Amino acid sequence: MDFEELLAAYLSWDHETVMATFEMPGSWPPPPPPATTPARRLRDVTGPIGEHAIWSAHTNQVLAKLGLAYVPAYLWGRAVGLGDPSSATVAAAFAIYDPRLVAAVYEHARRQCGRAGFVATRDEATIASLSDVLGDADVASAVAVLRRGLDAADGSGRMLFAGLRSLDWPDSPLGQLWRACALVREHRGDSHMAVWVAAGFGPVAINLLTELWFGMPLGVYTALRRGWSEEAIGAAVAELERRGLVAGGEITPAGRQLRDELEDRTDALEQPIVDAMGDDFEPVTRALDGWSAAVVATGAFPPGAYAG
Repeated sequence: MDFEELLAAYLSWDHETVMATFEMPGSWPPPPPPATTPARRLRDVTGPIGEHAIWSAHTNQVLAKLGLAYVPAYLWGRAVGLGDPSSATVAAAFAIYDPRLVAAVYEHARRQCGRAGFVATRDEATIASLSDVLGDADVASAVAVLRRGLDAADGSGRMLFAGLRSLDWPDSPLGQLWRACALVREHRGDSHMAVWVAAGFGPVAINLLTELWFGMPLGVYTALRRGWSEEAIGAAVAELERRGLVAGGEITPAGRQLRDELEDRTDALEQPIVDAMGDDFEPVTRALDGWSAAVVATGAFPPGAYAG
């Protein structure tokens, strides 16, 4: 697809259409291997809960009534913590996506629905959806431990994390669980961006290296899910080849080692959260695993992507 075609798709795809795209080869990463560090374990078991507003069919159906298709709802949902920034600022925060697409989708989303109305509607729908899945699960102690960990998290340079942390916490225990898990997600995402930028990568190159690191076909995910053009992908492949990280469309040993190191450096930036959770880390992650598995079982997560 060219830019205009992809933008039209992003502005129109509903939740059902997006979920159907997972049947396309290379359209989504396979499940990660079993976590080898506590930070990755925390990433895995918080993902389905923290991303419930993104993947819940109910939430997406409610937001569609506000005029928001899947991608605008996703982008507006993660950007609302930033306040009312320019489209260029939002594009910088969502650095792995083509900034032209981010800017266009963001401007469309906020024309459809104001920030306060969006937040109230999204939160109510997501908490209701989680309640349908988890019922009367006692999550209060897990929330307390997660919040203790998050209190130790540094927000410096982490736009999406700091923005989300600035919002009022939901009143309900399940809403607080969702918020805590989402904050873990955003902190790691922002940390990972800092790591790859510091390692001299641009957004297209890191997308492509990560595809190959996962064993995915080169360029499919970067084009479909991140919106980058064939020209941008070709230039980034050439850059990776010059650096000895990719050869013949495959990741080289040096490329795999460097990509492994980037994940290790990201883990190190997340370790303060793990440390602050202390002896409660293991029982809380076991509980989160069970709750996330229940969410995944309802279809509210990319199929085959959970490795809790």
